[in-house]
Amino acid sequence: MTFDFDQVFDRHGTGSTKWSRYPADVLPMWVADMDFAAPPAIIQALQKRLEHPMLGYSVAQDDLRDAIVADLWSKYAWRVQPQELVFLPGIESGFNMALHALVQPQQNVVVQTPNYPPLRHAPGHWQLNKVELDFDALADGTYATPLDTLRQALQGGGALLLSNPHNPLGKVFPREELQAVADICLEQDAWIISDEIHSELCFDGRVHIPTASLSPQIAKRTITLMSASKAYNIAGLKTAFMIIQDAALLHRVNHARCGMVDSVNPLGLEATRVAYSEGGPWLTELMAYLQSNRDYLVEAVRTRLPGVTMNIPQGTYLAWLDCTALGLDNPQQFFLEQAKVGLSAGLDFGDNARQFVRLNFGCPRALLEEGIARMERSLRNRQV
Repeated sequence: MTFDFDQVFDRHGTGSTKWSRYPADVLPMWVADMDFAAPPAIIQALQKRLEHPMLGYSVAQDDLRDAIVADLWSKYAWRVQPQELVFLPGIESGFNMALHALVQPQQNVVVQTPNYPPLRHAPGHWQLNKVELDFDALADGTYATPLDTLRQALQGGGALLLSNPHNPLGKVFPREELQAVADICLEQDAWIISDEIHSELCFDGRVHIPTASLSPQIAKRTITLMSASKAYNIAGLKTAFMIIQDAALLHRVNHARCGMVDSVNPLGLEATRVAYSEGGPWLTELMAYLQSNRDYLVEAVRTRLPGVTMNIPQGTYLAWLDCTALGLDNPQQFFLEQAKVGLSAGLDFGDNARQFVRLNFGCPRALLEEGIARMERSLRNRQV
């Protein structure tokens, strides 16, 4: 490998959210923040940018827009125009802006559960009716959208908050299912607000399909949210973008940013440009490493963590662990106290997810093995 993903960095004392939540003896494996150095090309570009001492208000320049447009075409054969990009300090502000701009008080906002907590909570910020729609768990370990229930929930319009690739399930929507979901939204005059922040993180040869790329009709009702933050591990630079391909919709949603969302920071803009224009080789090696980590974790859960099961993630670097058979009241608290491993609690993702925890395997193999070993020992000690 050209890049060293095995190197372990000490992140204590850096202000890292991930490494600041728990005491130093806890191994944090919770928030979606990888423990890898950012791509060298990005670090070098930021160092060069800092040779210029001015860090004032900044706007996205043409080379950044062109880099994103080229990347979307190269990866997904999706043709986007530079003026259809709206830059934001984060995905979360984007889907909240879209809800505020588009959904009426009497309409529903559908969130497929389990789901990323800020997506679940967003309708409540605007006093909108939230409908949590559970996936159907299939016998083959995958999850499917209950289409008839979705159709009923969207009667009268409203919006679907879509997570694809899905956090925390790691589901990458196949074309047929994504088309069916989008068709229902069109049929019901509902908006699609699609969080595609993990789009580049697909395993086993899968390729992400942007919802808006399905058809011009679907694009007219879709707000796509993307960022280089997850794939290139630059979340702290707080830079993301919306893609809105209908001019009237773009004006409507962009107007909703007034008083809430200002400009994006210059270092984040530069890092995003370099990620999409120069980060390809690094990303290729990262994905090979992550898939190897995923497979290592799947085997470890099967053979070393009795009472814990998991579906095989199709994308992201997040594993959704089912601890039902352990008979614990709070699996997250158990592993925190007994294993000194900090996982995300299932209840954050859905009211029916108490027996689940989410584990981030985006880390050097040594840290992943340490986390597994700690969990294994805690389960063994419990049986004694």
